[in-house]
Amino acid sequence: MGEVGLQYRVLPEDIDVDLDKLEKGIKAALPEGAALKMAEKRPVAFGLKALHVLIVLDDKKGGAEQVETAISGVPGVQSVEIVEMGLL
Repeated sequence: MGEVGLQYRVLPEDIDVDLDKLEKGIKAALPEGAALKMAEKRPVAFGLKALHVLIVLDDKKGGAEQVETAISGVPGVQSVEIVEMGLL
């Protein structure tokens, strides 16, 4: 088995959400075996920024769904969208 890289676009609930705090919350919420490797703030529109995160985890069934569910449960997260997925 190998590793899978998952890139997510995480939209905050509003413009006032602290993206650094959101990144820490995502890192803490990840299931066992998943690691946050990169986080980048990218503009969306009208001052709103999205957080693009790269998560690496072991290649196992259901891993991506567990990560998405964990990120969705972090306070301040409005939506989570997978942008890219691939084997490393």
